[in-house]
Amino acid sequence: MAELITRREGAIGWIIFSNTGKFNAVTFDMWQAVPKAFDAFENDPGVRAIVLAGDGDSAFISGADISQFEKQRGTADTQAVYNAAIDLAHSAPARCAKPVIAKIRGICMGGGMGIAAACDLRIAAEDAVFCMPLARMGMAYTYAGFERMLNLMGPANTADIFLSARKFGAAEALRLGYVNRVIPVASFDAEVSSYMKLICENAPLSLAATKRTIRELCSDPDKRNLAAVDAMVKACFASADYKEGSAAFMEKRRPQFKGR
Repeated sequence: MAELITRREGAIGWIIFSNTGKFNAVTFDMWQAVPKAFDAFENDPGVRAIVLAGDGDSAFISGADISQFEKQRGTADTQAVYNAAIDLAHSAPARCAKPVIAKIRGICMGGGMGIAAACDLRIAAEDAVFCMPLARMGMAYTYAGFERMLNLMGPANTADIFLSARKFGAAEALRLGYVNRVIPVASFDAEVSSYMKLICENAPLSLAATKRTIRELCSDPDKRNLAAVDAMVKACFASADYKEGSAAFMEKRRPQFKGR
């Protein structure tokens, strides 16, 4: 059964792409469910960070479910609806104010690379395999999608993976700048959990301000909302968490942040 699974584990919200018979290929319904899942976690004050993952050990996401293309993308009208759903799903991690990490194990291709690129960080297991096969399918990528890839890898590396449509491993993905870390399979789950714990221990307002600032700096200069960034910075210094963080530092103890 193809479905988007959401669950909360402590301060971490999990969004899991589950379609194991097709290496977690994403159906139209799953694409539509992604923004709703992010909205739910963003509105949950108990969630400090979000992890995107694939169900099982074989794949993160192998791309869109091509068995639906004839029906869902067979005409200009249906294609427009389908593409709009993908665009909203791919932009959801960046729109979310909370840190979003892609936990990549196994196959990560097409739409899998696309949505992972929209996350704040990408952590891959050593067995991860990447590919952007659009050129082999007669398809082209969107402007927004290319922009995310260029921000990560630069124009030459982006051209390489799109023009060749070749497969490459986790070590090369790290060299290209697509992933932030590569971890041995045996310790993958434990190390990702430890890293997520580090993030969740930090002040939520500071995390949101950091993410928004990076987002604005990566946008077109004419479209940057610097006033929003300034307001978030001021809110941090006016918060109870700022007082708690300062006190904890002086008292050499772990701070207890409340997000206010």
